[in-house]
Amino acid sequence: MISVAIDGPSGAGKSTMAKRLAAELGYTYVDTGAMYRAIGLYAVRHGVDPKDQPGVEALLPEIHLDITMEEGTQHIFLNGEDVSAAIRAEEIGMAASGVAANPAVRAFLLETQRALARSRDVLMDGRDIGTVVLPDATVKIFLTASAGARADRRYRELKEKGAAVEYAGVLADIERRDEQDSTRAAAPLRQAPDAVRIDTSDLDFEQSFRLLKQTIQQRI
Repeated sequence: MISVAIDGPSGAGKSTMAKRLAAELGYTYVDTGAMYRAIGLYAVRHGVDPKDQPGVEALLPEIHLDITMEEGTQHIFLNGEDVSAAIRAEEIGMAASGVAANPAVRAFLLETQRALARSRDVLMDGRDIGTVVLPDATVKIFLTASAGARADRRYRELKEKGAAVEYAGVLADIERRDEQDSTRAAAPLRQAPDAVRIDTSDLDFEQSFRLLKQTIQQRI
């Protein structure tokens, strides 16, 4: 089985790139961030602080996650409910970062993620895919961009959706997420020693996509 691991900070475009790459290469796309978001959503809905590790751990036996592919799009189900849209709310992104720092949550999801990679060709993106989840991945990429570039992209995306946001607030959220992800005790965000680092700060989407695709094809 071929496995491609794409890691990087929030707002680097991992999911958008990974979905298209998987479709073109014929791999199954696994959005691990969606799994953490689903657990974060469950915690928020049950009034548990995502950073409350014992509180979140107590919820895990109640959680069942399923992933399906429908017309090339991944859908994630939380206890039978399709929460693919609900998990994309801004506050759920922060909740996901909170629960992802919990070793019990990471252990809960780790075997599910590895089992997917053992059964099919996968392209998986997240924060610790190349370092923890798939340390023997066929190809490892660390996709990044400056905080300013990532905030600008996110700001424009939110404005196009009609959200009432300020650039300064979006940038502050990006920087706070970076700090939280890179300093957590459990599997912090970092580049695997054998990963190819790709910085897209000065590239548009199509340029970034072509570079990623070329990098993968050269290594499989």
